This record gives sequence, structure tokens and C-alpha cells, in this order.
Amino acid sequence: MLSLNKLINKLVKGKKAQPDVQSGEPVIVPRSEHTISRKQISQNALNVLYTLKDAGYEAYLVGGCVRDLLLGHEPKDFDVATNALPEQVDKLFRRSRLIGRRFKLVHVRFGRDVIEVATFRAPPEASNHVDDQGRIMQDNVYGTLEQDAWRRDFTVNALYYNIRDFSIVDYTSGIDDLNAGLIRLIGDVETRYREDPVRMLRALRFVAKLGLKLDDDTEAGIFNHAGLLADIPPARLFDETLKLYLTGNAAVTHELLCHYHLFDEMYPQTAALLHQEQDGYPRTLLMKALENTDRRIDANKPVTPAFLFAALLWEPVRQRAQLLMENGMPEIPAMQRASSEVIGDQIQRVSLPKRFSLVTRDIWNMQPRLTKRQGKRAFKSLLHPKFRAAYDFLALRSEAGEPLEELVDWWTRFQDVSATEQQTMVNSLGDGGGGGGNRKPRRRRRRRKPAARQQNKGE
Repeated sequence: MLSLNKLINKLVKGKKAQPDVQSGEPVIVPRSEHTISRKQISQNALNVLYTLKDAGYEAYLVGGCVRDLLLGHEPKDFDVATNALPEQVDKLFRRSRLIGRRFKLVHVRFGRDVIEVATFRAPPEASNHVDDQGRIMQDNVYGTLEQDAWRRDFTVNALYYNIRDFSIVDYTSGIDDLNAGLIRLIGDVETRYREDPVRMLRALRFVAKLGLKLDDDTEAGIFNHAGLLADIPPARLFDETLKLYLTGNAAVTHELLCHYHLFDEMYPQTAALLHQEQDGYPRTLLMKALENTDRRIDANKPVTPAFLFAALLWEPVRQRAQLLMENGMPEIPAMQRASSEVIGDQIQRVSLPKRFSLVTRDIWNMQPRLTKRQGKRAFKSLLHPKFRAAYDFLALRSEAGEPLEELVDWWTRFQDVSATEQQTMVNSLGDGGGGGGNRKPRRRRRRRKPAARQQNKGE
């Protein structure tokens, strides 16, 4: 396998001089000196680029798709930048719509595929568009290609592929940083992190995904400004969580988040317990869950945020339920109450939509139920809509070191045998099958006769 430096040197032939920031002159890499081909670009993206060009506008592929193509990766999506205003772009396409307030964009649809088109931006006007903490609140100041390049977050994301001559335009030394294997913020580090603290999460995601390293100043800024994430809306941090953990690099990304103390800001309940872990638990369970998630994504198998959050928040739920049981609350009500309390606290930092939180609660609340297998309980659990997810989570707990191997083996076999054999398995448990074996039979209450009948009987 080629090293990163050799790969970049192969893709971009010949060393280019650093761009002169003062003169505003970019490095132009002609088609003959890079290996990006139109065959590698989505046909839908090409349709958007050519439609804009034919209408007399500038049109460029920009950002991660250009970066990934230079690195030999297949881009997840293709973004377009242009000098056409959003309303002008919208008029050019039948299936398009304007979106966004803080950052107005146009989404052009081709079936399920969406090409995002953004107008060149200029730096925000501090007096009108930046709050007291330095965060950008409105970002619809339109500008030139050069201004757009310098307002982007990282140099490796500020590379433009020009559809007119198929060259690459580089104002910020992005190609040099790719050559050096660096993720570097554009501009003053403190200012850029204050403008949008989510850039810290993006930086670590790129490190995990691309195998690059952080520039010294970019790295130091994360340690110094991690607390700024507290000001980000919980709904946005939910979206960022999915990007961090459900793109195939969850295990590495999690280690980076913990190292730079960003996980503490997003999941404080779990982070506090990770710092107090004993015998590797709960870190072992969480890392196994993330590694399993990465394997499923690599195998193109489905993953659900509900299971991810069940693993991320399990230890706070488990410990809170244990405390409630020590104070006299039965196990199942304790688990239900702990689930509600932990999720209630968590959504103050990272939101969890109900379509996922309800499944997460089912996974947790079925854990004590899976230990109660006597009588009809085993069959009821097996028929529960979320049985499989709860069973997988039970197996995960066993892999992480909890003494649940016998229970997991029993449920594994119970799913695969015939109904007759299932009944035999349940009967063989006797009173020790877990939960309810020694309960006294409920006394049947005698029905009282209606008053009229009693009166007639007396007559």
C-alpha cells in the first residue's frame, strides 16, 4: 500500500508553490497534473455542473468530494459551489428546493440522490451575523470564489474542481497539507472554533476517517475550547453523533473524542463513569458495541441509532437502577425509572428523537425480563417486537464480562428449536427459572351475587 505522501505525490504531479495570501493568487493544478476524472464523478453532479456552466455561471465541485478523490477514496456525496444566487439556482432545475436559514442552500434531487448547491460566501459581518460568543448566527453574505475558499473550515476541504477546464483551484495550501498528511484550520484557530464549535468534532472525524493528523495549532485549540460544545443545540449534536459513530470509524473516533475531552461535553453521565471504570467495565462494553457497529457497516448491514444509544448510556442506566433497587424498588420498575431519568438528563446535551429513544428504552427494559423465563414469560419475551435487539444487547453484556453466558446460550437455543422443545426448556427450569418461581398462587376472588338475586333467593 502506498504511503499517504507517495499517494499524493502520485495524484498531484510536481510540487506547487505556496499560494500568496496577500496577492490572492491560487495554485491552479491543470487536468494533466492530477488524476480526478469525470468518470469518478456522479452523473447527477455533472448534470448540475454543466447546467450552471451553460447558464453562464461559475460551477465547481468543492470540499470533501475533491479531497476524497485526490486521496483515492470514493466520495459519499458531491457538493457544488457557484456564483449563482440560491434563487437563480432554484429556477434552473425542476426538482429543487431552497433550504436553510443560517446557511441558505439549494438541494437538487435526482430520485433519492441529492446534489447540494451553495453560493460563494464571504466572511460574516461581525456586527450583524456573529453573537457575543463569536458564533456565526447567519451566513448568507455572498462573495467571490476566493472569499468562499478562505471562509471554509479546513484547508483540505477548500479545494475546487473547475468544470470549465477540469483543473483544481487551491487558495489555502490544501494540496500541500494533503501531501503532509495534515488537518489544518483556515485562519485564526480560536476565532474559527468560536464561530462554530462543531468544527472540533469535524476535525476528529476527518482524522479517524482519513488517517491524517491534526496541525499543532488546530489540535491545541480543541483542548482549549472543548467547553464551547455546551452552547450547540442538542438536535445538531444528535446529527453530529450519527456522523461520528455510524460511518464505519466509530471505535477510533470514540477514542479521539475521549482523548480531547469532547465526549465529556456530549455524554457527561457516561464520561464520568468511564473515568471511574473498574476491570475495564464499562469501557469494554462500549468499545465492543462500537467495533460491532463498524463491522456491520463494513459488511453493508443495517445499524440503528437506538442500539448505539443503548450502549452509550447503559452504564448510567444500570447504576441508577441498582441504586433504586437498593432503596427497595423492584427490578423492572427501577429499570424503567432509571431509563427515563438518564434519557431526560442526556437530551439536555444531545437530543434523542422518540423514534429512537423508545426502542432504546425497550432494549434496556427487556434486560431484566430476559432473566425471567418461567411459564409464559419466555414466550412473551420472544414475541416482543424488540426481542432481537434486546437479545443482542444481552449478548454484548456477556461479551463485555458480565456473568450472563448461560442465559445467552439458553436464549440462543430457545430461538432455534421447535415449539415442543421450547416448552420442554421452559418446564425444565422449574422454580429456578428466574423470577416468579416461588410466588404464591393468586387467590381467585368470589363474584358477589347481584342484590336483586340475593333478594329473590331470600323470598
